[in-house]
Amino acid sequence: MKVAFYAPLKAPDHPVPSGDRALSRLLMRALAHAGHETILVSRFRSFDGRGDHQRQVRLARVGDRLAMRLAARLRAQPPDLWFTYHVHHKAPDLLGPYTSATLDIPYVIAEASVAPKQRDGAWAVGYARALDAIRAADTIVSVNPEDVAQVRRARARGADAAMLAPFIDVSAFAAEADASHSEERPDAPARLVTVAMMRDGAKLASYRSLAAALEQLRDVSWRLTIIGDGPARPRVEAAFEGVRDRVTFAGARAAPDIARTLTASDVFVWPAIDEAFGMAFLEAQACGLPVVGAASAGVASVVVNGRTGALVAPGDAAAFAAALRRLLDDPSSCRAMGIAASAHVREHHDLPVAALTLDGILRAVVARRHSDARPPGSSLPAPSAILP
Repeated sequence: MKVAFYAPLKAPDHPVPSGDRALSRLLMRALAHAGHETILVSRFRSFDGRGDHQRQVRLARVGDRLAMRLAARLRAQPPDLWFTYHVHHKAPDLLGPYTSATLDIPYVIAEASVAPKQRDGAWAVGYARALDAIRAADTIVSVNPEDVAQVRRARARGADAAMLAPFIDVSAFAAEADASHSEERPDAPARLVTVAMMRDGAKLASYRSLAAALEQLRDVSWRLTIIGDGPARPRVEAAFEGVRDRVTFAGARAAPDIARTLTASDVFVWPAIDEAFGMAFLEAQACGLPVVGAASAGVASVVVNGRTGALVAPGDAAAFAAALRRLLDDPSSCRAMGIAASAHVREHHDLPVAALTLDGILRAVVARRHSDARPPGSSLPAPSAILP
């Protein structure tokens, strides 16, 4: 199939790295792996991070004009399906609903979230347009389990939905992950590692929680390597002042360097406060590391508590410290968890597995649309929904 791909928050080739960009790229690779021709149809960003009503109105008007031009341009050789990644009130899909309806092709969203408190809040315009898109989709493919309930409530009863397990390309880590973790280091400090951007909000809160947990483990021999950088770095460094002599700030690193550092470590540690699932948890496990993280639905969807890692209540530094202490006190169990972690990611969260699942979802959507035999243009949005 020819698939029109669009990411309203951040295009897959956006210059600023992030977890969102990483998953966007992975989805395009999964589609290609499944044999689909994937076309990035627009780099238009509908993102408003400040809750600026006027900006949302302007973005909506620009998006509507772009949608009409895009539909006209694609009419001669329309794609078989429109695929939008990540729709929410800060970045609604202003292109997909109109274009797909005009071309009479299935419209699919991967990763949608609904925050009802924004209905009358600062992102009211973005919320309304995101909701329009979510309701118009032939199916919603959810990666984060946390989003499923609210999305289901927002859509018609019985509306189609599917789950796609978070995934990475394990082959990118394979050479490093196959290195041995089994060497005995009885007198050496435990090698802890974390990989996360340094910015205010949930990331900074997670760093502070990690620092608080490690301060409770002063009697244990460990060293921590932090890979990451960002505007909150001075505040992150301040959080670790009490254990600064045991912490190495490695800064931002390229993917091969991250894989090598992960493989040379013993445990991946990250409190993951208010995070979806964290690609870093998958990458660490792919490199043969057990992990300690938060028992949120998203993280629990990629970490098997007690088998590939240990999960505790989000933000509970004492519980985090206790879980990490248990791992460090039992090196053989720690190594066994690392082996299980690598096997788990390869079996359930690798790119070929995701490609097969995604291909099945999309082919089912197309088959249902063809069986519906709806007249062309029958699902076009009302004009008021196109031009506010």
